Amino acid sequence: MIRFTIVTITFNAGKVFERTATSILNQTYPAIEHIIVDGASTDNTLALAKEYKEKSDAAGNGHEVKIISEPDKGLYDAMNKGIRLAGGDYICFMNAGDFYPNDEVLQNIVNNTNLEDRRILPGVIYGQTDIVDSEGRYLGPRHLSAPDNLTWKSFRHGMLVCHQAFYALTELARQTPYNLKYRYSADVDWCIRIMKAAEVKGLELANANMVVACYTKEGETTRHHKESLKERFDVMQQHYGLMSTIGMHLWFALRNIIRKKQG
Repeated sequence: MIRFTIVTITFNAGKVFERTATSILNQTYPAIEHIIVDGASTDNTLALAKEYKEKSDAAGNGHEVKIISEPDKGLYDAMNKGIRLAGGDYICFMNAGDFYPNDEVLQNIVNNTNLEDRRILPGVIYGQTDIVDSEGRYLGPRHLSAPDNLTWKSFRHGMLVCHQAFYALTELARQTPYNLKYRYSADVDWCIRIMKAAEVKGLELANANMVVACYTKEGETTRHHKESLKERFDVMQQHYGLMSTIGMHLWFALRNIIRKKQG
């Protein structure tokens, strides 16, 4: 049976942790490893994580919860810790506050991509994302939607697949840790490098053709928008070249102006 590793990074996330944990606890698919990497929280996050682990263990649903709590060097350092600990076939990052739209998501991912019948597993499985507010209330679909056929070149047009909707083959993830020189956009760089690595190995990028995550709008990238944009420009030019990146950013600016006029 295909096993999924879900990594949740927390730091003083007591207000939003439970909806993420409950969402994973309620997944009907049995082969789940949930790794919680906590950055030495000073609120009740760790207590909630331990309570959740007790509930999960008692449920007998086949899920395995692991908790690590220690200081780290930031979000992406914590994510690299999760990669090193991962024991599943696929790894995905579900941040505190994010959650699955229903209890059947992982089972439906397996069904929709015929994972159990494949001799060679896809390098990446991806899907669509819905946006929710800080209280978990639905706001609408993410304005960038995942393409029918994804390649590493697709991200020239922006991060078309949300981080929470991107399942990487764990073998590729171990070979491709997050680049810690980026504080806000290492996820974009990581996804592109994972897709490049999959292409080198001739592995498919499989579309689950469904909404696979509900993403909380506020985050580090939103709070540090200007710094994030500078980093993202650097990421894009590293992968797609300077002139292509300048051209696409001019198009992004024009697109935003058009949206504001329409909205």
